[in-house]
Amino acid sequence: MDKQQEQVIGLFKQFLDLALGYGLDVLGAVAILIAGVIVAGWARRSVLRILHRAPGLDDTLEPVISDIVRYAILVFVLIAVLAQFGVQTASIIALLGVAGLAVGLSLQGTLQNIAAGIMLLFLRPFRIGDYIDAEGLAGTVEEIGLFTTHLRTYQGIYLEVPNGQVWNRSILNYSRVEARRLDIVVGISYDDDIDKAQAALLELMTSDSRANAEPEPQVMVKELADSSVNLNLRCWAAAGDYWSLLFDLNKAAKLRLDAEGISIPFPQRDVHLFEKKN
Repeated sequence: MDKQQEQVIGLFKQFLDLALGYGLDVLGAVAILIAGVIVAGWARRSVLRILHRAPGLDDTLEPVISDIVRYAILVFVLIAVLAQFGVQTASIIALLGVAGLAVGLSLQGTLQNIAAGIMLLFLRPFRIGDYIDAEGLAGTVEEIGLFTTHLRTYQGIYLEVPNGQVWNRSILNYSRVEARRLDIVVGISYDDDIDKAQAALLELMTSDSRANAEPEPQVMVKELADSSVNLNLRCWAAAGDYWSLLFDLNKAAKLRLDAEGISIPFPQRDVHLFEKKN
């Protein structure tokens, strides 16, 4: 055996020793990582089930608490994987601190979303199931996470919005208050009896059980428009009945005025022609 063959055999033995020495560590680290991911997912689902059965706990907090548990387990898994390769715990903590600082500087937007999510959970401008409109970002709230808020639009489309965008906008919450005011403008002709029209439209609202008795429904003269006298139907209804009552009253007002012989005029304009004199 010549000298070159001896060097090759020596290098192969060194590689084999390294493979045997670190191979078990690598396999152990992979096993810990896979088991940790599985346990983290199982823990998240378990916490969700427990919190869902807990009396008095707001549904808004359930996904956030379960996510915190999951991420905490994953951090311990990462430490265990690094320890598998002989990294000291103190070094791991120092490394995580430096890495956290670096990530924080590079992901300021992400941290802003986390801070915004915490503020949304703490101040609670909306909850799960509320319909909101944050300056165009509208939908029913399905989940408030650490990073994003999940909405379902009125068209049934899934919408995921970063928490920072929701927090930095004016939020209209259509479900927060139990009752909403409903206003419908109906125009009648200048030749029609205003009192008769008001009485008919008022009876239309008071006879509908969805319209609240307090405050009392009203029909007032809103304005004297170019082509019509505009009457305003106003009543209060439960937030859940708002849209159905609005659509039904629009139709019923037209049918009732037709039955009373009161017209809803089209926009019209009087044109006067003057003959030019020579």
